[in-house]
Amino acid sequence: MSLKPKMSGPTGKHFRKQLDNITRRKLNENKVVSLSEYRDIRKSKSKKTVLVVDDEEIMRNALKRVLEGEHYNVLLAEDGYALSHFLETTILDVILLDVNLPWVDGFELVHLIKSHSVLKDVPVIMVSGRKSTEDIQRAMALGANDFIAKPFDVDFLLNSIRKNLQSAG
Repeated sequence: MSLKPKMSGPTGKHFRKQLDNITRRKLNENKVVSLSEYRDIRKSKSKKTVLVVDDEEIMRNALKRVLEGEHYNVLLAEDGYALSHFLETTILDVILLDVNLPWVDGFELVHLIKSHSVLKDVPVIMVSGRKSTEDIQRAMALGANDFIAKPFDVDFLLNSIRKNLQSAG
């Protein structure tokens, strides 16, 4: 004689239905995360997030492909206003910032980022076609962590990102 209750018949069906209802309610309330969602969350937390700010769509997309190939989460912004939306909702690990941007240029943006109490420690790498000594010195004086002139070597850029991520913590 078995001591385990049987889960068949009206009582078993009723119990399973109650379990299903509780499970659905918790899933709807986001109290339970599926295993695949959990894995995605863990994977995304281990990836570093890079924000690319460049007014040229071709450059943004090229950098996105390269950086995603290196397993970074990549966000794209075409100007300072788009950058500000990401700053409200996202924790960034590195910002790649062009100098020539509409409205508010990269020099002004790096100054704003580095003078902000929460953002000051986020590495900012200037990536620009402007490569005069004065531009580089100005960017560094305003707080840029590195300056890479376009056109650039992809390996050089990736090494700069790695170096800045390591020094940031």
